[in-house]
Amino acid sequence: MKKYFVLVAAALFLMSAGKKDSDGVITKEDGRTVVNTTTICKSIEGYAGPVPLKIYIKKNKVEKVELLKSNETPKYVAKVKKAILNAWDGLTVKEAAKKQVDGVTGATFTSEAMIQNVQKGLEYYQKNK
Repeated sequence: MKKYFVLVAAALFLMSAGKKDSDGVITKEDGRTVVNTTTICKSIEGYAGPVPLKIYIKKNKVEKVELLKSNETPKYVAKVKKAILNAWDGLTVKEAAKKQVDGVTGATFTSEAMIQNVQKGLEYYQKNK
């Protein structure tokens, strides 16, 4: 019985030794790294609350930025998505992190929150990749 307990404990240790505790911010999806800003940017608010994003990165380049569910007005979200969400596409992570993007007139709070989410998400990626 004692030998069995030691074997089980050793197996559990070995199973957990290779795992890195994941906070869910950085995940892998279809060969891409995905940064989800929901938890790291919850204090960054648009007009009607947080505007979380997913940033898709492959080979150290931003593939796309995708808006997740928010309480922002759909009309303004559409303007911002069209005007700025693709501003980082194709840039290296380092270039994208430094890129200055202008907000959208009439949707200033929403666009500024999205820009800050991208910046903070890319900063998080660089520190934790």
